[in-house]
Amino acid sequence: MSSRRLPTSLLVLLLGAAALTGCGSDDDSPGDSPGDNAGTGTPPADGDAFPVTIDHALGSTTIDEAPERVVTWGPSNQDAALALGVTPVAMPFFDYGGDDEGVLPWVRETLGDAELPTLLPNAAGEEIPYEAIAEEQPDVILAVYSGITQEEYDTLSAIAPTVAYPDAPWSTPWQQQTTVIGQALGREAEAEQLVAETEDYLATRTDEFPELAGATFAYGAEDGAQLALYTSDDVRVRLLTDLGMTQAPYVDEHAEGDGVYYYVSPELAGDVESDVFVAWFNDQAAADAFAANPAYAQIPAVAAGAFAPIAGEDYVTASSAPTVLSIPWMLDDYLPQLAAAASARAGE
Repeated sequence: MSSRRLPTSLLVLLLGAAALTGCGSDDDSPGDSPGDNAGTGTPPADGDAFPVTIDHALGSTTIDEAPERVVTWGPSNQDAALALGVTPVAMPFFDYGGDDEGVLPWVRETLGDAELPTLLPNAAGEEIPYEAIAEEQPDVILAVYSGITQEEYDTLSAIAPTVAYPDAPWSTPWQQQTTVIGQALGREAEAEQLVAETEDYLATRTDEFPELAGATFAYGAEDGAQLALYTSDDVRVRLLTDLGMTQAPYVDEHAEGDGVYYYVSPELAGDVESDVFVAWFNDQAAADAFAANPAYAQIPAVAAGAFAPIAGEDYVTASSAPTVLSIPWMLDDYLPQLAAAASARAGE
């Protein structure tokens, strides 16, 4: 697998001023946008945007003035804030996908030599570290992509105004994550521009791989002795549709419940019809074991060699919780891998 780094053009746009703290610096910094246009750094928050009220699935949150102390909770909220030039005072520690200090590689690139925010106990844990969050005296808590419950939201809201997911847990697409967080930070126009620039970048890169257009896919994972399939509400699935692929009809036709994934018995795996089968694994050894398992080897796409295993903790995190920072970081590997799988099925 190639070394993944943010493309220079996007890096400049997304970094803004990498050494910023709080709500950032007003200093101008030159650079190129994805469209190779000169940038002028990150502007200050729009004070006229406040007070702002954001409705979400768990209530309605009013932010009276531009927040200076931002805390994020969840696997990706810090990315949108950083991309908009706001360094959180605290963000989660990532033991899955992070480096020795618990920092995701694209976050590390964005921060550069700047001092790290306070790292809260792992966001994948069951307990929210309320005391550690309260110690940071936040002006706002961003949990736009998260799975917090109503009770957890109420407790967090007693600490500071908290912005939860718009619709359902773990289902906020990267575009909406960016715009909602932009609204909360008084940088709505910048957020919309960032989404547009990233979508243009995605479209340009995807044009290099025409074999993806219309190719159907199923996205799964091995969970114990069962096969999990992700529905069209899941953000990793939505990223694949952003790349021009199409969710295989089988997936939503057999979905059960209202979650972002459901289980299929291994003995029925041969019914999971799609052009490409995508799945994530902690490492390549796990991916190889999956493909060699007779139950999963009967998946038509796997049997045809149209299998695209996402292997490695950082790669899994980047593609499973995609953001304006993680997408360009991993796209140089993701697109060719998907295209190779699509070509394998087309040529069988």
